[in-house]
Amino acid sequence: MNYTLHRGDALTVLKTLPDESVNAVITDPPYNSGGRTSSDRTGRTARTKYATAGSAHDLQNFPGENRDQRSYRSWLTALLTEAYRAATEHSVAMVFSDWRQEPTTSDALQMAGWTWSGTIPWIKPASRPRKGGFKQSAEFIIWGVKGSLDKNRDLYLPGHFIASQPRKDRVHITQKPVEIMQQLVQICPEGGTVLDPFTGSGSTGVATLREGRQFVGVELSAHYADVAEARLRAELTQDDFVLAGPEA
Repeated sequence: MNYTLHRGDALTVLKTLPDESVNAVITDPPYNSGGRTSSDRTGRTARTKYATAGSAHDLQNFPGENRDQRSYRSWLTALLTEAYRAATEHSVAMVFSDWRQEPTTSDALQMAGWTWSGTIPWIKPASRPRKGGFKQSAEFIIWGVKGSLDKNRDLYLPGHFIASQPRKDRVHITQKPVEIMQQLVQICPEGGTVLDPFTGSGSTGVATLREGRQFVGVELSAHYADVAEARLRAELTQDDFVLAGPEA
């Protein structure tokens, strides 16, 4: 299998993709979350929001964390609309979110044309405690379908996942476990193409290639595009991939 990694803005790249050229959309967009007020959400870096204070690691920040609630919904709707156009009938879109942005994310998914089909919890045992209250131990995967699910596929996937974020060799603040991503990408038919407009460190792409699917990714951060490229290259030989240049 092979992959294409675009370096550039997600919405700009998505507009160039051919109609009905991908078979699944699996992505973890910048949540623009992590605060009670608009200024709190937009005035801090991604590292400040999502990394525990005093963390020993020095992971790079990522762009896109400066939108308020209304602009986040508008922006995400535009992205998921382009993804809908680029997806084939029966394609599934899966969008990661935290509890704060879950309602807005499901709104954007439906406004873009997808039929909202459920919310999958990802339980993280090693998560932050909350003094005097309940532990925030879950993220959520909001998923929807273009048209309807393909009932001809003999496929049964779980409704929740339990796994901690990667600790060894972690390269991204919000990095997802590849073992979870490998299960998610099975929603894409064998030999099909998975699209991730926010590739980050490349976990979705690595999982996609391991499961025998094609991968199309987009990453705005030059640092994380380099990280993703290195991880994807490790899955393939030099002759097996196509690398797209920066968008004009």
